[in-house]
Amino acid sequence: MKGITFPAWRGKHYVTLAELLVRLGGFGLDLTWRVACDEMVDPRCAEIERRSAATGMETLTLLSLTTPFLQLVDAEARGSAGGEPVVVLTEVDSSWWEVRSVDERVLGELRRHYPGATELP
Repeated sequence: MKGITFPAWRGKHYVTLAELLVRLGGFGLDLTWRVACDEMVDPRCAEIERRSAATGMETLTLLSLTTPFLQLVDAEARGSAGGEPVVVLTEVDSSWWEVRSVDERVLGELRRHYPGATELP
């Protein structure tokens, strides 16, 4: 999986998990998600972890739990297709997003939308 990283803050705007899910477009619609939050900064974090623990949750369910605004601190969302991870969204210290994907088009779209994104090693 290749990846990019970019600041979670764009001026005064925080890039939320919900925003990234929307940016995945059609690629992300049929994925199954598992989410882990190192810091429970909002009661929804526990709910998201609980609902994704067993078999995961659908993209639209995850999106509904992360809107209208949920700022994460040290969290990871893994999207899988056919039981294999295809995209990983990692929020680092409420400061950076790391996005890894098997599909270069996903990374290209995010690079265009978040100028200054850099490649992950």
